Order: sequence, then C-alpha cells, then structure tokens
Amino acid sequence: MEKSPIIMWFRRDLRLGDHQALTAVCESGRPVIPVFIHDDIVAGHGAAPKFRLGLSVADLARSLDAKGSRLILRKGSALDVLRKLIADTGAGAVYWSRLYDPDNRARDTDVKAALKSDGIVVQSFAGHVLFEPWTVETKTGGFYKVFTPMWKSVRDNHVPAALPTPGQITAPDSWPASDSLDDWRMGAAMRRGADILASHCTVGEAAAASRLGAFIAHRVQSYQKNRDLPAVDGTSRLSENLTYGEISPRVCWHAGWRALHDDKADAEVFLKELVWREFAYHLAFHTPRIVHDNWKEDWDAFPWNTDERLAGVTSWKQGRTGIQFVDAAMREMYVTGTMHNRGRMIVASYLTKHLLTHWKIGMNWFADCLIDWDPCSNAMGWQWSAGSGPDATLYFRVFNPVTQLDKFDKDRAYVQRWLAEPFSKPSATALSYYDMIPRSWGMSPNDPYPDPVVAADVGRKRALDAYETRGF
Repeated sequence: MEKSPIIMWFRRDLRLGDHQALTAVCESGRPVIPVFIHDDIVAGHGAAPKFRLGLSVADLARSLDAKGSRLILRKGSALDVLRKLIADTGAGAVYWSRLYDPDNRARDTDVKAALKSDGIVVQSFAGHVLFEPWTVETKTGGFYKVFTPMWKSVRDNHVPAALPTPGQITAPDSWPASDSLDDWRMGAAMRRGADILASHCTVGEAAAASRLGAFIAHRVQSYQKNRDLPAVDGTSRLSENLTYGEISPRVCWHAGWRALHDDKADAEVFLKELVWREFAYHLAFHTPRIVHDNWKEDWDAFPWNTDERLAGVTSWKQGRTGIQFVDAAMREMYVTGTMHNRGRMIVASYLTKHLLTHWKIGMNWFADCLIDWDPCSNAMGWQWSAGSGPDATLYFRVFNPVTQLDKFDKDRAYVQRWLAEPFSKPSATALSYYDMIPRSWGMSPNDPYPDPVVAADVGRKRALDAYETRGF
C-alpha cells in the first residue's frame, strides 16, 4: 500500500499551483492518478456553467499532459467510479479538496465513509476558501450572520503563502481507460450560442494569473469607484476563475495585500470582496438552507409570485422589461455568461421587488446562464437582494433602476453596448445577443423598444406596500 497509486480527485480546484491536495499527493512519492468525474452534481449544472466547466477540464488536462501526467475522465456515480478505478489500478488512497455547499458535502461524506469501510485511505484538504467555515467564530462561539463583523474578525488573520506548482507528478506504470471529453458534450445545451460565449471566456490557470496581474497593476487603485460603473473595465473579473478553482483565493489575497502595502488603498475593497465570497461559504456551511430555502424563515409566508410563465418574468429573462438598466444587464449575461455586479443588484431587485417574484426563479435563471455560477454565492446574492437573506436592508434595496442608470451610466455607454432597439446604429455586442437567443423568442433588433412591464415608481410602491402589509 505504501507504493500503491493515489487517486487525485479534481472537482472545483482545476489548477496545479497552490493546490494542497495535489502537493500532498506529489510529496508522497507515489504514482498519481488524476481524475475528474462527471457525476449527478456535474450533470445538474445549467447550460453555461456546464459548458464553461468543460473548457476548464480541458485546460487542466493540457496542463497535466505537459507534466507527463494525464487526466482520467469517468462518468457515473462518484463512489462507483472511484471504486472501479481503485479496482483497475490498485490505488490505496483518494485525495480531494473540500467543498462546502450542502450537495457536495453530502456526497463527499457518503463517499469518504464508504471508501474507508473498503480499507481505502481518504484525505481531504482545504483549497476553495481562505478560511474554512468552522475556523471562523464570533466572540461567543457562534457563526457570523452579518458580514462586517466577519470581515473585521478575519482581516488580519494569517493566510499561509501559496504553494508552488509541483515540479514532478509521478505517473503510474500503466494508465486506466478514460472517457473522451468530447463524448460528454458538456456544451450541448448551449446550442448555437456556444461559440459566442466561448469568445467571452478567460479559461485556465495561466489566463487567471494574467488576469489577476493586470488587475493589480492597472485597475485596483481605482477599484472603489470604478467597480460600480458597468461600462468601465474596473473589476477583477476573477469570479469566473475562482469558481472553477483555476486560481486560488490565497493567491488573490496575497496579491491584494501586496497592493495595499504599495499604497493602493482601494485594494482593501478588493480584499473585502474576497471575504464576501467567504461569507457565502460560511453561511452555506452553517445554515445549508440558504442554498434552497429562505434564510430568514419568516419569509416563507411572503406572497411571492412563483409562476415562471408570467409575462413579466418572461420579459425579465429575455431582457425586454422596458427598463434599460435591467435589460442591458440581462443581455450582457446571456451573451457573456457574466454580469456586472451593479447590474446583478438591479436585476435582482427588479424581479423580487418590482415584480414581486420569488428569488428562486432568478437564482435558477442565473444558474443556467452564468459562467461564474457558484451555488453558495448565487444563493446568498439573491437572498441578499430579495430581503430574505443575511445583511438584508429591505427598504433601502428597492433600487430604482432609472435613477441608478443615471448615477452609474450617465452617458449610456453600457446601455448602448447591450441594447439594440433604442439606437439607429446598434453596437456589435448588442447585435450578438440575437445570435445567441433561441429563435422561438422571436426578437429582432428592429423591434420597437418595449414600454416598462412595471414602471420604476409603481414597482417600488407596490413592494413597499407588500412589506408593510406583511409586517416586515
């Protein structure tokens, strides 16, 4: 057993550098069998996330090939696949990086128990977060339910230096059979939009490192102001890469601190955003219901609209609510698989407040369209906006999408980038939306721009009346 191979099960840690599990495998001196498993959790991904995950898996496979290793692909139940690989290879151990959402935790708990009962060594390692959820506590020993105290608690915590990329990954004497990634057809649900979406993706470990470097060098010093301007390239855009583990949060954290020490004061805002991501995992670990149900249980009685077929909901999904900020943001997401954070707040507020529609409908639509989809961050973000989640400021977050546009897109550069109908000469990005969407939607850039489904002032009053009636 001391010389038997170790299976390195990759999941949302699709990189070689600063990888605690992979480093431990390589330091053992034993043969390493890297594997990625297309199980029920992967199968349940939405169209854009699954397509983007496939690109990341392909990039990891190339990186392993360059090291004289290879990525074994198998499809099926994780436990069944691992047991079959163990039987095929004589592997005596399985290593992986921990995940913190309830679905992955439940699977991993079952797999670990079953393999240990088979006599297999199983080790899991941190890797997707800076601070594992059980290591961060309030002064009274509980978990944090409000972000700012958590930020103050962890701001000066020690974060170990990032680990180097292993110099050598020992190969087994013979390799087990592998599926073909092409046969998995991970982009099938994208249909005709796959090529356009791919052009907006920044894939892999090397690309993620370059993206971080460019942000720290050129944009972090103006981050506090520019991150709110959707027409400006002012954010890191690293959520895409962090989602698949193409870059580690530790690498981002240390880069942010170096920038702060170099007198780039706005780097602290970037560090806060990294901890906001941590907050999502913290809550999903301690209160798993946040991923599927109202975090504040008294919201279970709120009279949300739950009918996705409602005309207003369809208009919201298709980016034709007649509210320019909402529509531009929804089309940006459909084309690029991402949405500016200011846009995310606006579209979520409009759906849950102006349209009084359940946040789950929005959360599920995002889960189908976002290449940076993450089960914890997506759920927390939607509940934060809806009022049913943590850090909710119910009345303040009934955003007026018209005044917000005047404030953050004064010259309408963002709107012109993504909306075609209001302009005589639409931009190429606005027109690309029509090459992405299903033909059954029957939309054309020559259509008249629609009147508002719900006007900004009318929707706000309706939302506030509903909260007051329900005693919120």
